[in-house]
Amino acid sequence: MSVVREQYKHSAITARIIQCAMTVHSTLGNGFQEVIYQRALEIEMDLQGISFSREHEMPIYYRDIQIGTRRVDFLIEGIISVELKALVQIEPVHFAQAINYLEAYNLGIGLLINFGAVSLQTKRLTNKKYKSSNQ
Repeated sequence: MSVVREQYKHSAITARIIQCAMTVHSTLGNGFQEVIYQRALEIEMDLQGISFSREHEMPIYYRDIQIGTRRVDFLIEGIISVELKALVQIEPVHFAQAINYLEAYNLGIGLLINFGAVSLQTKRLTNKKYKSSNQ
């Protein structure tokens, strides 16, 4: 069971997302391709009533000029990015990539979830450059 830590922003929803990921991992185990976990997590989050967009395309800007797009695996409730991996081990480059997406999309919180290890790996990421739009 995921622990809700009230001192962390959006902790209730991130705990629900992690619980869904734990259900998927305990059901499927490790060893599948990322897309299989993505599809299963989509089903599980839908069953749990979590609002999301899968393969959400977001623009990347440089000096206020759009220079490309990137698809985040999931954008949850318009405020949390979720990047999935299916690797034996997460490397520093994967953390850097997920942080870059948070900064590029100006999202405050993200999750990096790895289904490829024997035990599910989750990492909560915080965008230190986040600029609130007074939501």
